[in-house]
Amino acid sequence: MSMEISGNYKDYKNEYLERAQTEQDKVKRTSQEQRAEDKSEGVPIPKDEYISSEKSGSKPSGLYRLGQDENGNPKVMYDDPKRAAKAKDVQPKEEPAKQEEKCTTNTDNVDREIEKLKEEKKQLEQQIKAAAGDKEKVKVLEKKLAQIEGQLSQKDNDTYRRQNAVIS
Repeated sequence: MSMEISGNYKDYKNEYLERAQTEQDKVKRTSQEQRAEDKSEGVPIPKDEYISSEKSGSKPSGLYRLGQDENGNPKVMYDDPKRAAKAKDVQPKEEPAKQEEKCTTNTDNVDREIEKLKEEKKQLEQQIKAAAGDKEKVKVLEKKLAQIEGQLSQKDNDTYRRQNAVIS
């Protein structure tokens, strides 16, 4: 069995190239026609252009810069052009110089309360030892002791001290 190959493939290749060429020509013509229409209307085609801040003479708006916060830590700061414009429009009132304020935290009341609870705990433990023979009295004293130990576990920590401290 033998196969015969036709030699017509060259015609197909040429035909394809001609079609592709005509399509490219059409695209070129339409883009050229659009440009010609834009020029005929007198509307310039907008283009992006770089103008350095040195040439423009004005400081560009919306800048990010590296600064420091009130604790001296590095912080990225943004200069907003809208804020700057508002600040220029409204004249700020002169404020008197702010004096430094010092705050003190006093935990004496909380410490006294905790010491009272610790004393009560010691007294109840002594009473329990003394009333070793009376079971009912021991049960009542142990209940009181459990309550005081619960209060101590809640109050004898830094969080409770901070929450109940007197700040002046």
